[in-house]
Amino acid sequence: MLFGVLALMSYQLVDSAFIGQLGVKPLATLGFTVPLQMFIIGVQVGIGIATTAVISRVLGADDPVRARRLGGLVVVAGAALIALLALAIWLGRYWILALLGGSEDLQPLLDAYWPPFLFAAWLGAVLYFGYSLCRSHGDTKLPGAMMVITSLVNVALDPLFIFTFDWGIAGAAWATVVAFGTGTLVVFSRLFARQWITFILAELPIQPALAQLGSIAGPAMLSQLMPPIAAMLATGFVATFGESAVGAWGLGSRLEFFSLVAVLALTMAMPPMIGRYVGAGRPDRVELLVWLAVRFVILLQLGIAAAWLLLSGLLSSLLASDPEVQGHLANFLLRLPVSWSGLGVCMLMVSACNAMGLPMRALIISILRLFACFLPLLWLGGHIGGLNGLFTGAMLGNIAAGITSWLLYKRGIAHLNEQAAQSEPEPSAS
Repeated sequence: MLFGVLALMSYQLVDSAFIGQLGVKPLATLGFTVPLQMFIIGVQVGIGIATTAVISRVLGADDPVRARRLGGLVVVAGAALIALLALAIWLGRYWILALLGGSEDLQPLLDAYWPPFLFAAWLGAVLYFGYSLCRSHGDTKLPGAMMVITSLVNVALDPLFIFTFDWGIAGAAWATVVAFGTGTLVVFSRLFARQWITFILAELPIQPALAQLGSIAGPAMLSQLMPPIAAMLATGFVATFGESAVGAWGLGSRLEFFSLVAVLALTMAMPPMIGRYVGAGRPDRVELLVWLAVRFVILLQLGIAAAWLLLSGLLSSLLASDPEVQGHLANFLLRLPVSWSGLGVCMLMVSACNAMGLPMRALIISILRLFACFLPLLWLGGHIGGLNGLFTGAMLGNIAAGITSWLLYKRGIAHLNEQAAQSEPEPSAS
């Protein structure tokens, strides 16, 4: 997972670097696109979580035929849902641009970039459903390998499509279309060869199966969709400071994704371990594991922050050609990276609480992080100190979110300790 996620983040960062060389307006268009991309990914990840959970249970019940049919249903229903979402985004593109604070002169770039971007997003979702089916059957190697391969294909095609073919910002999206299309062909050919999927669904009760998937996908989507909603609100406020600010914010957001790759891998690796300890009635081992991960994440993210601080000038000139964007990005890198340790802790706490069987606590942590810490302090900082104040407010919001999530987790682990103590047998009289 670490290598796969790292490859995905790397190609997105390279995409941003190439688009940054095209000027302020293409970069601003990318900045307005990032929240929509996060929104689509949130929906597909929610479906993917439900896919892995339901199909793995069916396989555990030794019913591979039903598992194959459920796999086909997930792909068909998920692809249809993402297609409808992409169509709605396209039809409402000008309204979305205005809602986020974009100017009308970005509309031609939007018209050129969003068709291939939305097609790439749809292909990426279908490919992700294929990855989820592989993981349901215990295969993590194929998804990890294809994440790396598709990222390399995308990076190789970016300069060809953007500059050589002179397709501009749309070339970056078409490179992603080719990469995800290639990955989809490879993954689904393997799924069919292994008989892990079928689209013959006549004997599958569709409505109960969709209800089963939806009961898990719904809460997972809600948790996944809160960050993109917050990102849209944040981008809309950043847009009040101009297109250069949006461009710098979009680049900084890509750097944030890249910096948190190890945390993302941990949030996927820790839940099975936590679940085993909880099932064994050993909350003390959960505490040890989580404390180890928290210390690692804090030290790692502080080290990354130091690296971004030292490289802020070089990165700003490398990722953007406009001097104003460069200046804003340098100020971003002076403030935000140090707070990603708090953000990383918050992400770990959400994952840990879900694994401990405390999903509502995880949901509360997510809500408080975004709507009680990050957005209010970002807004307050922007009103007090302008764009640099906004960066400072976002930094303080991430730190506050980390502290809040840790306190809520500690209350959750105390609850587990009480349950473990109550379940222990009374000592016999001597």
